[in-house]
Amino acid sequence: MPLAALSELQSGGTPVFLLSSLPDEAIVGPQAAAFAASAGFKGRRGSLLLVPGEGGSIACALYGLGRDASPMDCGKLPRILPAGDWRLAGEVEDGFLASLGWLLGAYRFDRYRESGSRAARLVLAAGIDRAALIRQAGSICLARDLINTPTSDLGPAELEQAIRDVAAQYGASVVSVIGDALLEQGFPMVHAVGRASAGAPRIVDMQWGDAAHPKVTLVGKGVCFDTGGLNIKPGDSMSLMKKDMGGAANTLALARMIMDARLPVRLRLIVPAVENSISANAFRPGDVLRSRKGISVEIGNTDAEGRLILGDALAWGDEEQPDLMIDMATLTGAARVALGPDLPALFTNDDPLANDLAGAAARVGDPLWRLPLWPGYRKMLHSEVADCSHISRGGLAGAITAALFLQKFVDKARSWTHVDLFAWVNAEKPWATIGGEAQTIRAIYQVVAERYPPR
Repeated sequence: MPLAALSELQSGGTPVFLLSSLPDEAIVGPQAAAFAASAGFKGRRGSLLLVPGEGGSIACALYGLGRDASPMDCGKLPRILPAGDWRLAGEVEDGFLASLGWLLGAYRFDRYRESGSRAARLVLAAGIDRAALIRQAGSICLARDLINTPTSDLGPAELEQAIRDVAAQYGASVVSVIGDALLEQGFPMVHAVGRASAGAPRIVDMQWGDAAHPKVTLVGKGVCFDTGGLNIKPGDSMSLMKKDMGGAANTLALARMIMDARLPVRLRLIVPAVENSISANAFRPGDVLRSRKGISVEIGNTDAEGRLILGDALAWGDEEQPDLMIDMATLTGAARVALGPDLPALFTNDDPLANDLAGAAARVGDPLWRLPLWPGYRKMLHSEVADCSHISRGGLAGAITAALFLQKFVDKARSWTHVDLFAWVNAEKPWATIGGEAQTIRAIYQVVAERYPPR
């Protein structure tokens, strides 16, 4: 958590004027406006101009937003401003998002090397909820850290420990089912996917809150590394597979936000944690697996393992009839082909929730896009030897058929939503460097907090 980028001052700081065009003298003052004109500053996106003051000091800074900027673009500032305390001024459209962008832009994954800090600190404007800001930034950075950590240091056991660490911070309870106990306690698909790894597969169950409150259940795909199994991935496709637990990282970060805000819900987090490896006992194409739900599943491709472990986890969560159940997973390349890396795909059987999420996503700058649970494609999961196949033949509508497969394991939850996300930044953004990323959790948190506000 880049708390070093947040000033302890309650006021003051050198102003940074956010501008989308030539500086207005009435806003920045005549000296800064004249200096900007002589320097050719026109407010282009990402441009910075330091305006000199007396005695070699800096009077203010001018930062260009351009025409289509997000308030989160302020995330570039802690990386380019000199050390010191700064405050945002000028065209501040949303002070909270601008401040969040600042903190997220200061993030660095420094577990394996030191990363220097410019120590540009933000003085929060009056009225911004400091606790809420730290809550969101801290949770997002937790997800980033987990996704960025290689599997050598974050296998199934370490992912479980990360969940236990967060649970301990907020007084939540955790139980896990590990190894062959998965077969004894009804998680055969989790066991099948993870049994070839030296790190024992497991399913982790964290619970928090008053049992009398509305039940909110989160399910996160925790594939700590995905070789593709016997349908082994090409090298280029395998290189980022440490991030295949991005769903688990995002749901844990969302759970942390909910607990930190003490929302009046009975929260449950279920994470099936495995490594999809290759050995003599790896599951095979053509195998038929039993599931917790009792559905028999024919394996078409061992590289479609995430939906298998989620099937068992969703069935478990569904058994207690939650009011709201949300699963998150780095599930399909088809979703990325359709929507790209920055736009997670949303599937739900709840139209009002979909509308609420779309509105929240737009307000907080955390995008998602709804795709249909098109019933006409269910026949694409037909199997000649089992109740269903877990993949469609020919690869068409891959994100939709994956969501339809997951839907088979949910029939008691009042509302269910599936998020197919990338959990990675391919090209640097003002608020995010290349690496692991939290996606949709700010939008989801907004909706949950609106439905179940703190008392």
